[in-house]
Amino acid sequence: MPLISSFYGIDIKIYFKDHFPAYFHAYYGEHSVEIVISDLSVLAGHLPRRAMVLVKEWAELHRRELEDDWEEARAGRPLSRIEPLP
Repeated sequence: MPLISSFYGIDIKIYFKDHFPAYFHAYYGEHSVEIVISDLSVLAGHLPRRAMVLVKEWAELHRRELEDDWEEARAGRPLSRIEPLP
C-alpha cells in the first residue's frame, strides 16, 4: 500500500486491490478512515474532527491527482506522490 502523501501526522495511502467506489485511506495515530474521492464522503472509519478537516481540505486541492493515482493503482502501476498541505 503506497504512501502518497503525509502531513501533520496524517498518512494518505491507496491500496492496489481496493474495490469501487474510488477511495483513499487516511491514517492518524490509531484512527483510520476511507474517503470516497468523488464526493469526499466517508466510506468507513473515523478520524478526530481536526484531522478530518485537514484531510478533506487536502483532498479538495488534489482530487484530480487522487483520481489519477486510483487509476494507476487499479492498473498495478506505480503511484505518484501528492504534495502535502503546507
